[in-house]
Amino acid sequence: MRLSRILFGLVLLVLVGVPVALAPRGGTSTSKADRLVIFTPHNEQIRQEFSDAFGRWHKERYGIPVEIAWMQPGGTSEIRKMLESSYLADLKGLSPSEVPSSGVVEHGVGGNADLFFGGGSYEYTQLSNPISVEVDGQKRSTTILEPLPLPRELLDAVYGRTADGAPPKIGDAPLYDKGYHWYGAALSGFGIVWNPQVLRELGVPEPSHWADLCDPRLYGWIVLVNPAQSGSVTTAFEAILQRRGWTDGWRILRRMAANARSFAASAPKAPTDVSLGDAAAGVCIDFYGRFQAQAMLDAANSKNGAPTPRVGYIDPAGETVIDPDPVALLRGAPHRELAERFVEFVLSTEGQALWQLQAKSRLPAPPADGLGPETYELRRMPVRRELYATLGDRFVDKVDPWTIATAVEKPNSSYRAFLPMIFVAFSIDNRDLLRDAWQAIVTHPAYAAAATSSGRTIVTAADVADPDLRRMLELFDALPTVRGPNGATFDLNDPATLDAVRNGWLKKQWAKDGLWPSDAVPAEYLRAEMTAFFRRQYEEILAIAARSGGRS
Repeated sequence: MRLSRILFGLVLLVLVGVPVALAPRGGTSTSKADRLVIFTPHNEQIRQEFSDAFGRWHKERYGIPVEIAWMQPGGTSEIRKMLESSYLADLKGLSPSEVPSSGVVEHGVGGNADLFFGGGSYEYTQLSNPISVEVDGQKRSTTILEPLPLPRELLDAVYGRTADGAPPKIGDAPLYDKGYHWYGAALSGFGIVWNPQVLRELGVPEPSHWADLCDPRLYGWIVLVNPAQSGSVTTAFEAILQRRGWTDGWRILRRMAANARSFAASAPKAPTDVSLGDAAAGVCIDFYGRFQAQAMLDAANSKNGAPTPRVGYIDPAGETVIDPDPVALLRGAPHRELAERFVEFVLSTEGQALWQLQAKSRLPAPPADGLGPETYELRRMPVRRELYATLGDRFVDKVDPWTIATAVEKPNSSYRAFLPMIFVAFSIDNRDLLRDAWQAIVTHPAYAAAATSSGRTIVTAADVADPDLRRMLELFDALPTVRGPNGATFDLNDPATLDAVRNGWLKKQWAKDGLWPSDAVPAEYLRAEMTAFFRRQYEEILAIAARSGGRS
């Protein structure tokens, strides 16, 4: 067994806390298999309900009890990076005789885990694309997700059918991958979670739009998640850019970040901090917000016996997206047949009903059809559309995602590639300077008058007459200029430049133009340059404030 597989297996052992039997590569039999190994960012409640329900479903049909070993090394983005590192190491470790003449490796990689379950469709799409290495002049490539074609009748029953046979969509998003690398298992929306009591104490109204989180009174009271570590939060932030536009979207994200008290590593952190009163509001996935709201409502008590809501959640109207939350087969799955059955269960009526029905423990009597979770109400939106008609009256949340999902008018596919890089550079890498610069702006004597006269939460340089404050806002909202070949420059304030910069820097098409050291990772080098740019911007803001006496 190669070193990479040994190290990866040790990580699995630590994560699961119990021995994980690693089957030989290419093993498919489930006659003795009683365990699935699944990577997931899902919370404990989802893991428990699906473990128990799948175990019952599988034993009824196949007579074999099943246990699931859940791997949770972090958010979706971190899981993707871990899988990429492992599979690249496997590719490098193959002997030349194990690599087909085409260089496309279908067998001999993976073998430590069976499935990836949960997270946004973007990360799954990335894992569907080939990864490659070159070893002694031999190019080797594979995909981490292995295609799993399902019967057409099953796809039609779950997702519906389009005239051309392409995967149906919700808004802009396909419900499954056209190459069958992943299937939407649930639907996710993205919105704002807030603590009504904390907002009242701050004198801030309950939010209805993303821009409401930019209110200067919320300074130090917003909790955000690092998009470089969470694919779902990246999707939420991307929705702001796509819906509000590149310029206005970054203004919102910059001010939200300036108000942030912390940047968490995983999506569940925001609703937890809000529910505890450690934060007034934050950005989160819909089901985290709704689940936390329900948990706090159940725990609350008042003098008249009626629970008092302690957490609110809203999907900002016209400013969010609906995204499939997939399940996918990992290449080299040691228990492939069992993994295929899990996918079948997740898409079945029994599996889909777990997402939205009331917990049986809350009902006066068990439901006649036996559908629904045992203990926890998961507050997710099923992907199986027929359930909204057949079981919708029993849903906890009376939400139909097909009625609220709309396509983005002018989507830009390059936004996503730059979002984590720019966000981290202006906020996390420059956290203290960002906060200080923001305070210098909002405490400037002319700021309050500009906010009042504009009537908007977002005050821009165009709203300001005072030259110092106007210059401070120009500096605060500016994006950097990126170097290109032969002295060319690309101003990121103009989204028309994004494709060229993405191809040149992120896809390394300018690798021979001397823009970064030969031993550097261009994306990391570019982020470092952006971090330096934002640092200079914030320092100049503080210098102007010091000269003008603008800070109170």
